[in-house]
Amino acid sequence: MRKLLLPLAIVAGILVGGAYVFRAPLSVLVAERIAPGRIAADVMPGLPDGLHVALCGAGSPFPDPQRAGPCTVVVAGKRLFVFDAGSGSARNIGRLGFVLGHVEAVFLTHFHSDHIDGLGELMLQRWVTTSNTAPVPVYGPPGVDQVVAGLRQAYAQDQHYRVAHHGDATVPASGFGGTARPFGLALQIPTVVLKEGDLEITAFSVDHAPIHPSVGYRIRYKGRSVVLSGDTRKSAVVQREALGADLLVHEALSEELVAVLERSAGAVGRPRLKKIFNDIQNYHTTPEQAAEVARDAGVRFLLLNHIVPALPLPGMEAAFLGKASDIFDGPIRVGTDGDFISLPAGSTEILFDNRF
Repeated sequence: MRKLLLPLAIVAGILVGGAYVFRAPLSVLVAERIAPGRIAADVMPGLPDGLHVALCGAGSPFPDPQRAGPCTVVVAGKRLFVFDAGSGSARNIGRLGFVLGHVEAVFLTHFHSDHIDGLGELMLQRWVTTSNTAPVPVYGPPGVDQVVAGLRQAYAQDQHYRVAHHGDATVPASGFGGTARPFGLALQIPTVVLKEGDLEITAFSVDHAPIHPSVGYRIRYKGRSVVLSGDTRKSAVVQREALGADLLVHEALSEELVAVLERSAGAVGRPRLKKIFNDIQNYHTTPEQAAEVARDAGVRFLLLNHIVPALPLPGMEAAFLGKASDIFDGPIRVGTDGDFISLPAGSTEILFDNRF
């Protein structure tokens, strides 16, 4: 046995050593094989007809390796929409397997920086990846025109560079940026933002005071429905709009865990940061309150997003949920980037996966 093992060990050593020595050309050969598939990747054709919801950003302004800035992808049939565009949105939409150039429209809930600081990159990538000839529509409450105009101005020199370098036939100047589509709001009546065939997207005011306007969205398609709360205190309006929804994607903040940060900021002599940690607790919803909304609305699945604070340690998700699972007896999940929920048309199925 020893006589047999020794030659095998020598051969294995030679193979490993050879692989190490030639690792650069070998990696190029592998890249040659996989690159076409990566570039051609598009999950859209493989999705069944229905509503599909993916978290391209489950986080907040807090640095969190598991959660980019707020961003939700919604697919209705073969139409691709993005709701909010926080930092990292464009990269994560690509990681999910979607083609950024196929984004039909962006919808903003409000204009806090963490919800728009990835919008410039998203608009840019949508333009150049498939040579779009028209800007992406960006829907939002009053003020969205200022946001879009500001980003167009900030990226104007970049637009010039890319057209000059690649040519208008490759990156048509007409497709650059976004077009603001502001919509009006009523306190008690939802606003129909987009209605075409089986698809309806409505917006409704939520309570994120002093931030105003701030909205949530309800998306209906072929008998399936999803509600996105946006940033809000516990809201009777969200509960009303979520009545009977298949999926409620609701923001959540743990007061207990934020209080730990508040006390820590005080202990290390950072009074302004301590005050910020205290202030943010009064215009968000706790996981328990989100569970109450889901229970009272008869929601079938509760997905928590805009997770505050970050949850870097094992066991922190359970601490974050608190008693939420006792309040809402349906499926409840603390969202992470890559979460993917499918609601097939003509069905009551709710299919969950994480695609990262």
